[in-house]
Amino acid sequence: MAGRYGRRHRATDVLSFSQQEGESAAFSSDALGDVIISIDSAERQAKRRRVDLDSELRDLLTHGILHLLGMDHMNATDRRAMRDLEGHLRWLITDQP
Repeated sequence: MAGRYGRRHRATDVLSFSQQEGESAAFSSDALGDVIISIDSAERQAKRRRVDLDSELRDLLTHGILHLLGMDHMNATDRRAMRDLEGHLRWLITDQP
């Protein structure tokens, strides 16, 4: 699927499709867009990271939503900013009462 939509021509874990920009914007509601997660990739990554599948899916969904909000990781500065925000959101989601 990733190759079909102009991304890398290999399996990817999460894809985000904005409804706020591009051709979709003309028909958009308040929805940010769609996030598609590869369960196969999530299972492999969860095993590699030694976390449960729910945690991996939460992290991938968070990553996809940040893309819908305009974040990217094309250079080291952007990668670091995105990783830091993902860590903060993970803490908010999992460690707060």
